[in-house]
Amino acid sequence: MDLGLTDKVAFITGASRGIGKGIARSLAREGCKVALTATRADLLEAVAQDIRSEFGVEAAWWTGDLLHTADANHVVNAAAAHFGRIDILVNNAGAAPGGVLETLSDEAWESGIGLKFMGYVRVTRAVLPYMQRQQGGRVVNLIGNDGVKQSYWEIVPGAANAAGQNFTMALAGQYGKDNISFCAVNPGPVRTERWTGLVQAMARDMKLSFEQADQLAPASIPLGRIAEVEEVADLVTYLASPKAHFVNGTMIEIDGGQMKPIMDAKRDQV
Repeated sequence: MDLGLTDKVAFITGASRGIGKGIARSLAREGCKVALTATRADLLEAVAQDIRSEFGVEAAWWTGDLLHTADANHVVNAAAAHFGRIDILVNNAGAAPGGVLETLSDEAWESGIGLKFMGYVRVTRAVLPYMQRQQGGRVVNLIGNDGVKQSYWEIVPGAANAAGQNFTMALAGQYGKDNISFCAVNPGPVRTERWTGLVQAMARDMKLSFEQADQLAPASIPLGRIAEVEEVADLVTYLASPKAHFVNGTMIEIDGGQMKPIMDAKRDQV
């Protein structure tokens, strides 16, 4: 299927590794020019070089810390000046720490929500004027299924996710008149470098071995495994395409049918 993405310009945050890198590659495979941002120049350059050589499309990058409004404005304005337009925004940057209420500091809450939610707000606010001037655009927010399920160990991600989901629906209602559509993708656990760190934290907090903690997520999913990056990236690519333009204000879970928190799987283990 031709998704109609050739020569579209896609701006991807958190593009230096993991899901963001996978999304950049998937969009480039379909012919998109990609604008990449994250905090590490060396990783961004490596991703951009790989995309140029493998897919033959233009890939450019800018570093920025999306905790800061000035950085968000800078990377968006630089990308728009370089490519002349931004057709697609994929908000992906940021992660929120796991933990329980009793031990989570104010700083953990502020950093988690400040990047995983407010980072999306800052970048979207900067991109929207460009999409309005060109009379159209597509925003796909990578959020997470913690916002729609009970999970006490993932209370900070859950709060940030719920805010992001509400944000997505609100803007879908506001900007449809400008031919700008919004949707959210809510992954469950995904096999990335970050996942290893989360497993280590779960093992520490729950007094389990790494191997035991690593099995909690698959045990909570009917399909018995966690997602691969490419599965999430390919869904995002379809949703970013003109083929999915009428998918507006929609939340799509990609979690293998994970209905229960990872913590319930721990109780089942005991």
